Amino acid sequence: QVQLVESGGGSVQPGGSLRLSCVFYGTDFASYVMAWYRQAPGKERELAATITSGGSTSYVDSVKGRFTCSRDHLKNMVYLQMNDLKPEDTAVYYCNAYSLFTKTTYWGQGTQVTVSS
Repeated sequence: QVQLVESGGGSVQPGGSLRLSCVFYGTDFASYVMAWYRQAPGKERELAATITSGGSTSYVDSVKGRFTCSRDHLKNMVYLQMNDLKPEDTAVYYCNAYSLFTKTTYWGQGTQVTVSS
């Protein structure tokens, strides 16, 4: 069983930065593709960033150049560094883990990010 716990959300002005963290409780962290999804009010959940076990990353076009996803295999953690935040980044951000072996997906409880002046 896997549990994901996010932290680091909050309120920030446009142009500001936040760093989200996600702790992976479980085994075989390295076998999971990790991702950050986000869901804005009234919109569907979208994939914002992914990171493979080897550290390869991909991003939705709207965050490229502003967000950086990373992972620490010693601490079993995933991070999302968000810079130059815009009001349209306002959303609940969810940590996601996908097992390549069992094809199982796990979700965190989400953390709110609000960008407003």
